[in-house]
Amino acid sequence: MTDYVARLEKLEHFLIGISFLVCVLIVIVFVYFSFRYKRKRDDEKLEESSHHNTILEFTWSFIPFVIFMGSFVWGWILYSDFRREAPRDSLEIHVYGQKWNWEFVYKNGRKTSNELFVPVKRSVKLIMTSRDVIHSFYIPTFKIKQDVLPGLYTSLWFKANRKGRFEVFCTEFCGTGHSTMGAKLKVMSLEDWNNWLKTDPYKNLSLVEVGQKVFQGRCTACHNSTKEKLIGPGLAGIYNTQRELEGGMTLLADENYLRESILNPSAKISKGYANQMTPFAGLLSEEELSGLIEYIKSLN
Repeated sequence: MTDYVARLEKLEHFLIGISFLVCVLIVIVFVYFSFRYKRKRDDEKLEESSHHNTILEFTWSFIPFVIFMGSFVWGWILYSDFRREAPRDSLEIHVYGQKWNWEFVYKNGRKTSNELFVPVKRSVKLIMTSRDVIHSFYIPTFKIKQDVLPGLYTSLWFKANRKGRFEVFCTEFCGTGHSTMGAKLKVMSLEDWNNWLKTDPYKNLSLVEVGQKVFQGRCTACHNSTKEKLIGPGLAGIYNTQRELEGGMTLLADENYLRESILNPSAKISKGYANQMTPFAGLLSEEELSGLIEYIKSLN
C-alpha cells in the first residue's frame, strides 16, 4: 500500500467511529423516550409544552457542525496532497487505454499489456490517454482513480511501500467488454525491476509463442482461441477460409487479410459483427504482428 492509503484509512476509521457513536446515542435516546413518555391509559392526554432549552439545542447543533467541518478539512488536505504534482524524481510510465485492455510503455521503449511493473518505494507517475473512448484507471488497494480521456493526457502518481500483486480495473463503462478490462500491478524490488526492464520479453520464443503471448495480453477480451464467438469472431479455423463481409462480399482469410484486420479492422467488417475494434497500426512491432498472424494460423 501507499502512505496516502494509511492516512486515508485513518479518516475512514474516524468517520465510521463517529457514525457508530451517533447511532448508539440515538438508539439509547429513542429507547429512553419510548418508556419515559409512554401513554399509560387510552384516555390520558399528552402534556403540551412550549418550553425549550437553548443551550441544549445549540449544543446538539454545534457539535455535529464542528465534526462535519473537521472531517471536511481533513478530507480536503488528503485530497490536495493526492492531487498535488508528482515528485520530480518520479518514474514516468505511459498508459494507453483502449477497448478493452491497458498498455504500459516504459522509458526504454519496453511495452507490456495488462501488466504494470514498478519498483517498491519509488514514486511512479502514470501519464495516461485513451485511444478510443473514456476509460478510468483504478487501483482499489491504493484507493486511487483517474479518468483516461481520448485526445488528452491525465496523470496519476503513487508510491507503493511494499511488494506484491494488485488488481487494476477500468471503472468507466466503455462498451461490451468493459468488465474484462483489468490489469495487474506488480510491485518488485528495484534490483528485480531493473533486471526485468532489460530482459527481452520474446527471447528464445518461436513466432507462434510470441503471437500467443501478444494474443493473451491484448486480444482475449474480444476474441477466443476457439470457434466460440465473443465480441469478435472466434479465431480457431479462420485462416485460409472464405469470410463473408458486410455488404455481401466474400474473400479468403489469408495472411494479408489477417494483417489488415489487425492493423485496420474497419476496412473489412465480418458479417454479423459491429465495427468497434481499435486499430493496432503503430501499436505492434513487426515481430509481434508476424507472431500474432502465425499464432492465428496455428489455431487451424
